[in-house]
Amino acid sequence: MFKKTLSVLLLFFSIAAGLTCAESTESGAKHILVIAHRGASAYLPEHTLEAKSLAYGMRPDYIEQDLVLSKDNHLIVMHDITLDSTTDVAEVFPDRAREDGHFYTIDFTLDELKKLRVSEAFVMREDGPKARYPHRFPVWKSSFQLSTFEEEIELIQGLNKSLGYDIGIYPEIKKPYFHHWEGRDIAAIALDTLKQYGYTSGQQKVFLQCFDAEELQRIKFELMPALAMDLPLVQLIAETNWGEKKIEIDGAIQHYDYNWMLEPGGLRKIATYADGIGPWYPMLMEFKNGQPRANNVVRRAHRRQLQVHPYTFRADPEKIPEAFENFNRFLHFAITQLHVDGLFTDHPDKVVNYLSSVRVRPHAR
Repeated sequence: MFKKTLSVLLLFFSIAAGLTCAESTESGAKHILVIAHRGASAYLPEHTLEAKSLAYGMRPDYIEQDLVLSKDNHLIVMHDITLDSTTDVAEVFPDRAREDGHFYTIDFTLDELKKLRVSEAFVMREDGPKARYPHRFPVWKSSFQLSTFEEEIELIQGLNKSLGYDIGIYPEIKKPYFHHWEGRDIAAIALDTLKQYGYTSGQQKVFLQCFDAEELQRIKFELMPALAMDLPLVQLIAETNWGEKKIEIDGAIQHYDYNWMLEPGGLRKIATYADGIGPWYPMLMEFKNGQPRANNVVRRAHRRQLQVHPYTFRADPEKIPEAFENFNRFLHFAITQLHVDGLFTDHPDKVVNYLSSVRVRPHAR
């Protein structure tokens, strides 16, 4: 079943690749990076190899991989450190939840994880699972499974070889603090894997991202020098109340404070260890008389030679900000008013098609 499904998708992208292209044919145009967020996640369950194959055919510049560790130290490509909202783990291993009721990937071996079915993301209600995005792929239809980082790299590199393209990878190390609490060094394992597959510097198409500033500094100044690596790093920026990083202060677990990153001096600090920032797109906007406009974050980042790759641009009707008539208007604002250098999107085909129809002029930094 998997091979048959993948074959159909490969046929699709071989056709789609000839129809769309993100490169402008006009000289002097700025190239905006299109980053396929968790693959073509608007169309197939996120982070499955099928979603990555479909994304590849849409010709983005990069495809994203979120990384967590299994019990036996395999890098698993999935967004959360728990399995609850995308797999049938509660049915297959009902007695393996922790005291908080969640099933953690790090508690399962790769062999066990491969026994799970993967679904479109859902929220469990009293009357059963409900799709997080109701207009996307149906929950629990078809057959999908989790994959390892190695499997995904080999898929993308293999397609680059067979099709002659050069689509990059954009891995994210998920919650290093949690893995450290579990006695694991996910950053070191991820770097070893990247080096094994030839990603050692900015000469290859790769960005490495993380929400953890201290871990990124450790990667920059300790781990990469020891491995003779120099990858471009991106500091992801979250709202503090999301709990992307937790720290212990006086015996109490608290949310890490992200506010410093966009305050005066924050971007200057980030520029000492990172090559770019990945903010939530509302962090780049403000409103005047009810109309959206750019604040000064992108301008300040560019002064520090930081690229700006905001997340996440979704064309689902309920995800387009009310200030914009449609998805293309939203993209037009992000590119011509915010002056972003790239963007994460669940709909890489729509962004690629939009960019292929417009000429984006470079902006002064």
